[in-house]
Amino acid sequence: MKLVNKILRGDVGAASRLMKDIEDEAPDATDELKKLYPHTGKAYVVGVTGAPGVGKSTLIDTLIKVFCQGAMKVGVIAIDPSSPFTGGAILGDRIRMKYFSKDQSVFIRSIATRGWTGGLSKHTLSMIHVMDAMGKDIVLVETVGSGQVEIDITKIADTSIVALCPGGGDEIQTMKGGILEAADILVVNKADREGADDLKLKLEIMINRRIYSPDQWKPGVFLTQASNGAGVAELMEEIFRHKDFLITSGGLRANREKRARIGLHEAIRSYVENYISEKIANNTYLDNLISDIAERKTDPYSAVSEITDKLIGTTIK
Repeated sequence: MKLVNKILRGDVGAASRLMKDIEDEAPDATDELKKLYPHTGKAYVVGVTGAPGVGKSTLIDTLIKVFCQGAMKVGVIAIDPSSPFTGGAILGDRIRMKYFSKDQSVFIRSIATRGWTGGLSKHTLSMIHVMDAMGKDIVLVETVGSGQVEIDITKIADTSIVALCPGGGDEIQTMKGGILEAADILVVNKADREGADDLKLKLEIMINRRIYSPDQWKPGVFLTQASNGAGVAELMEEIFRHKDFLITSGGLRANREKRARIGLHEAIRSYVENYISEKIANNTYLDNLISDIAERKTDPYSAVSEITDKLIGTTIK
């Protein structure tokens, strides 16, 4: 309980310790998360996605500054590619932390994808809960950026921002990925480049082709130069305009229920995986089952049903 109390007081060291345990899937981490959960549900989650090179990290750095100028406490979860050797985040939070290391209102944490696709990590939601319990008003989640726009962030964010830049072929990715249906705000970053106004116009034309009912949010398109902060204050205002819309329309509650559903599904998945790992992996039962599948005595689908029956029923002996 001492660790939980420290986190509730905003202790970065305690939060970092729990986050490491969460990533390492230490058994005690789940117990700590259980104690923290009643103190969550206050932070507003903003997701930032986009292809590599559009300036997501710089945009987030500038957003942190404008949020802090508004006396808000900010948490950042930066999802990095996994190291093929250690499984950890390749870039790590040490690089990003140097800009805000002395700012007590900001806490930045890098986590590794560890094989997960869609730009997120298996532990993203748990990390959000920790930062929420710390008292962060805003939690920014930056997707990994794997060569295309990733839309899984829309499943856990209250406001989803898609960053693009002129000359990067992003408009093609946007049309292919259906990101217009998922994005709440579109940002054309590096707006000093040639073609920025043209890209903004194309995006607005695409948006205006759709018919929006009064109870639907219509995404806006913003020009920014994150390197010097141009347009970022206006972007922050749009984030809060979207938040107000969600509160009025009931969308914010729907988002929280959606996150709760995802969290429950992930907890079930983790429990089953851990049970299999602890109770079955070192047991000849699993080896025999694999042999039967390889010899076509059974199939993977029937094997899953058998394992599920045993999970629900008696313990495998």
